[in-house]
Amino acid sequence: MVSYGCKDGKKYHDQKTDTQEKTDTEALGADNPYDQAVLFQKKINEEFSNPKSSPLKKKDLESFNGLSFFPIDTTFSVVAKFQRTPNEQPFFMPTTTERMSQEVLFGVVSFEIHGKAFKLNVYQNLQLRETEEFKDYLFLPFSDLTNEEETYGGGRYLDLTIPKGDFIVINFNKAYNPYCAYDEKYSCPIVPKENTLDYAITVGVKDFKNSKS
Repeated sequence: MVSYGCKDGKKYHDQKTDTQEKTDTEALGADNPYDQAVLFQKKINEEFSNPKSSPLKKKDLESFNGLSFFPIDTTFSVVAKFQRTPNEQPFFMPTTTERMSQEVLFGVVSFEIHGKAFKLNVYQNLQLRETEEFKDYLFLPFSDLTNEEETYGGGRYLDLTIPKGDFIVINFNKAYNPYCAYDEKYSCPIVPKENTLDYAITVGVKDFKNSKS
């Protein structure tokens, strides 16, 4: 898993894990959203269990037995229309601290879930796009009707890769919490109001309070 915009002021902090996930995902099959979700859950629990990569506070790490997830539901893995926005100007995205994250609106995704149509903005970090490792990565932050109750109140994130064509697969089963959901010391991009979904995305990682209960 790639955790965006939180740890130690860096964006994608666990490069080796992400590379391995790509390899494992390819082995499972790119068209198998269920297996991809299983792999995602395995990888994120491994990351959180490892003291070297975990965002958890020491007291929470000592009692950590795994994150809480919604049941995997492949109807939340969608093929979205991807509209690029090449003329957008960079801007500073606010975070949970005084730090500002320099982003650019890279495109807009349009899709349906259970017959309802939605649109979300997708962003690219200016610093990351200059690196070979993460030049193709996109950032999709979103909030939905599960926030504050079943999921973290500040919304969740998805990591995407720039598609070759005009469509992109979005697997919401791989939605994860920003690191500030686990420790307020982290600096995490705040979900833009434009990326608020008037729908309950009942897949992905739940709020950490559900993992501790």
